[in-house]
Amino acid sequence: QVQLVESGGGLVQAGGSLRLSCAVSGRTFSITGWFRQAPGKEREFVAAIHWSGVRTYYADSVKGRFTISRDNAKNVVYLQMNSLAPEDTAIYYCALNPVGDYYIAQYNYWGQGTQVTVSS
Repeated sequence: QVQLVESGGGLVQAGGSLRLSCAVSGRTFSITGWFRQAPGKEREFVAAIHWSGVRTYYADSVKGRFTISRDNAKNVVYLQMNSLAPEDTAIYYCALNPVGDYYIAQYNYWGQGTQVTVSS
């Protein structure tokens, strides 16, 4: 049984940093993605990483500020978020095994999400 559990969300001031974690169990040899969804908006792609950790992908809006990484020994995928801005406020979800392209929110497995709130 595949499970994804996010943690690390919280309230931070603009310019601050947070590190999200996604603990994966049951299956790890796949692309893992981070998505976010703000109130009233569609879920959008943030970043993704190949299971080997060699290839990473980022949305233009977070490139240079966010870093995705993984520790396969611990089965955890991280999202380091720096220089946070109020527009980064959203529920952040990790997802495993995309059905199609990695940037499309169609994955076979999803976590429950973790709230990130950035105050101005």
